[in-house]
Parts: sequence; structure tokens; C-alpha cells
Amino acid sequence: MNIPENLLYTKDHEWIKVSGDEGTVGVTDFAQHQLGDIVFIEVNTVGETVTAGEAFGTIEAVKTVSDMFAPVGCEILEFNEKLSDNPELVNTDPYGEGWIVKVRLTDAGELSGLLNTAQYTELVEA
Repeated sequence: MNIPENLLYTKDHEWIKVSGDEGTVGVTDFAQHQLGDIVFIEVNTVGETVTAGEAFGTIEAVKTVSDMFAPVGCEILEFNEKLSDNPELVNTDPYGEGWIVKVRLTDAGELSGLLNTAQYTELVEA
């Protein structure tokens, strides 16, 4: 299972890569593996500000639909439009082409509540 070192993680299996006051958010390799073949992703919150832990969209696999939760308080800036036609990018490249949203952090202090690579690895291997 791929768990990159340069990201922060949530217990709900989202990741965030932070650059300044902005970030890129997606679901982890573990999450996409658990979901199976992803067939649809919906994000209706572009332009909205959400709080940490609030649902910002849904991800639909063949067998289930799951909410995706904001890792920190943020404004949703952009949805990865490639996922409209190719949602399977989340399965094949969850940390690259399969990113889901770009965000602007509203409280960078909330990053300290996220899991580092070692903590996330421990969570998924438990």
C-alpha cells in the first residue's frame, strides 16, 4: 500500500498536500482499494467554505457511495475536472492525477490535528 511521506492524512482516509495557504485533497490508496472500482465523483461545494470534518462531496463505487470529508477548514477552490470523465483515476493514481479538490486553508492550525505517514500507516494496519 502506498502512503507517501509528504502528505498529511485523516482518520477518514483523505490526504492533503499543503503549499503555503493552499492544498490539494484526495482519498488515500487504502480508501480507493476498500471502495473498489470508482464510477462517479460529485463535488457541489466549489466556491464554498467548509469546516474540518464536513462533507465536501461524494465518491461512488460499484457497491457503495461514501462522503468525502474536509481534512481542515477550507474554501473549495477547484474540482479535478478530469474525474468527470475518468473517475477511475482515483483508483489508478490516487496521489497524482486522481486528486479531487484544490482548497484554500481557513485555519492552518488545524493541520496539527492530522496524521503523519507513520500514524496513518499504524491506523490502516491495525
